[in-house]
Amino acid sequence: MIAIILGTHGKFSGELLKSSEMIFGKQENIGYVTLEVGESADDLVKKYENVIKKLDIKEGLLFMVDLFGGSPFNAASRIAITSDNIDIVTGVNLPMLLEVSISRESSNLNNIIKTAIDSGRDAIKSFKLNFNENVEEEL
Repeated sequence: MIAIILGTHGKFSGELLKSSEMIFGKQENIGYVTLEVGESADDLVKKYENVIKKLDIKEGLLFMVDLFGGSPFNAASRIAITSDNIDIVTGVNLPMLLEVSISRESSNLNNIIKTAIDSGRDAIKSFKLNFNENVEEEL
């Protein structure tokens, strides 16, 4: 099973994991790291390394972080650069995490990355735009 580490500014990553567990129950082989005020990318690298020690990353590790170029991303990139079996996806959201959680037992890292990107993008919708498009399709 692909390991996952959520990395975000503030407590978002921990709350995101809690929200996914409300829907799917306790998740295995997943951890999270938070960037608190006053911490640096060096602090995050240490936090990531501590979480990695608790995970089984033999089949791969996917960092799911909030912002491209933010400190959680930058710290994760320092780890991801060391292995072909570690990658990072940015823009983490609940639908993305749920889809990845469903498929990570039976997929490889590259497929999980595609699932994360597609599901994250597909989850962004406008109520009114969607409603109007659906009405036009019915006509």
